Amino acid sequence: MTDWTQKTEEARSWFETLRDRICAEFESIEREAGSDASFQYDKWDREEEGNPDPGGGTRGLMKGKVFEKVGVNVSTVRGKFAPEFAGSINGATAENPGFSATGISLVAHMANPHVPAVHMNTRFLTTSKSWFGGGADLNPPIPYEEDTADFHARFRAACAGHNPTYYDRFKKWADEYFYIPHRGVHRGVGGIFYDHLECEDEAAFERNLAFTKDVGEAFLDIFPKLVRRRMESEFTEADKQQQLEWRGRYAEFNLVYDRGTLFGLKTGGNIDAILMSLPPEATWS
Repeated sequence: MTDWTQKTEEARSWFETLRDRICAEFESIEREAGSDASFQYDKWDREEEGNPDPGGGTRGLMKGKVFEKVGVNVSTVRGKFAPEFAGSINGATAENPGFSATGISLVAHMANPHVPAVHMNTRFLTTSKSWFGGGADLNPPIPYEEDTADFHARFRAACAGHNPTYYDRFKKWADEYFYIPHRGVHRGVGGIFYDHLECEDEAAFERNLAFTKDVGEAFLDIFPKLVRRRMESEFTEADKQQQLEWRGRYAEFNLVYDRGTLFGLKTGGNIDAILMSLPPEATWS
C-alpha cells in the first residue's frame, strides 16, 4: 500500500525547492533593474479544532521596481473538510472528509504594463484518492503575439515529453477555466490547466510528479525571459490605465470564480496568503 504521507512530503520538498529558485531568479531581475528588493517570508500555522497537526505554510512577498507585487506561497495542510464542502472535492464525502494538500502558488503583478502578469500553481492532494493539478497562464494588459507564442511553445514542449494529448487538452481546459462569464472575456491569453492527474499507485505518483516538475521548470525558463524582454519598455499614461482596468477584471475572476481561493478559505488557510493574488492597485470605470 502506498504511503501517501511520505509522497506528500516528497511533493512538498519539490515545491519548496522550486519556490527558492523562482524567488532567486526574480530577485536577480530586480538587481538588473537597479533595485535591492527582496522577498519577505512570513510563516503561518493552520488551526483546526481537534487536529494536533493541521500544517501551515510560508508566504513570500516582494514589492520591487520590476515586480510591483509578486507572491510565491508554499503550504502543506491536513485535516477534515467541513461536511457541506467535502462533497465538492474529488474522493471526499461528508462521511470521509479527511484530506491533505501541498502546493506552490504564484502571482506576479508587474510595474510596467508591457510586462505580462502571470499565475502559476501546482499541487498534490489526497482524500480517498490522490492526484496532482495545476498549470500556468499569462495575463498581459497589453498582449504581444510573440510573448504569447513563446509562452505556449514552452508549455507545449513540457507536455510533449509526457503525453502527446496533454497540451491540447490542458490548453483547452485553461481557456475554459480562466474565463470571466459575466464579462464575456478571458482572463488573459491562456496557458495550461490540469487537475485530477490521479495516482492509483506509486508508479503513477512518480509519473505525475515528473510532469508537474516539468511544468514548474517550464515556467522558470520562459517567464523571466518575457520579463527581461519587456521590462525596459516605455509606456504612456493610457498604457497604465489599461493595465489598471485589466487588473480589475483579474480581481473579479479571483474573487468570484477561482477554485484555489475558495479552497484556501474553506480549509482555514492564511487570509493574506490566499488573497496575495489580488493586484496592488486596480480601477473600474
